[in-house]
Amino acid sequence: MTQQTRQKQETPEQAEAAQAAAAAAPGCPPAPAPGLAQGWCALSALHSRIESHIERALQAGHDLSVREFSVLNVLSEQHDGPGGHLRMHQVADSVVLSQSATTRLVTRLEERGLLSRYLCPDDRRGIYTNVTPDGLALLVEARPTHDGALHEALQDAAQRPELAPLVTAVETLAPSE
Repeated sequence: MTQQTRQKQETPEQAEAAQAAAAAAPGCPPAPAPGLAQGWCALSALHSRIESHIERALQAGHDLSVREFSVLNVLSEQHDGPGGHLRMHQVADSVVLSQSATTRLVTRLEERGLLSRYLCPDDRRGIYTNVTPDGLALLVEARPTHDGALHEALQDAAQRPELAPLVTAVETLAPSE
């Protein structure tokens, strides 16, 4: 199918959606018709907007980054049963960071007294990380800020026609309370 044929089959609504998606994601080149790349650009724009909003709120209120909050959150869900503790590579996978970046982040949080590390009792090569009482207290204090900023960012994004369907998708994934 040629580019001209695609353009002829494009409805006015599709053309408007493609232009809106391109405006929402200025780093993405315009496409002749909305497609996978434009959808990805819109999703990327939504993620960036949300992460930036949460980052500002956490930094201002709790001196925490989004990544620091994520590490504290993931590690707070550990338990003492089988498979209940995470090794550093598992933490890295959970917060979508490289293993070296995760290790540096954990070191910074440990220096702040929010995490502590210890050797795995079953495998002396493994190192586990636990959230300290101070880390848990900060996480509990920061969670409403995080959740409120997430809600605000989603509400704001829902007002943009190119992002509204993605916001709806995110909201449908949330378990009903």
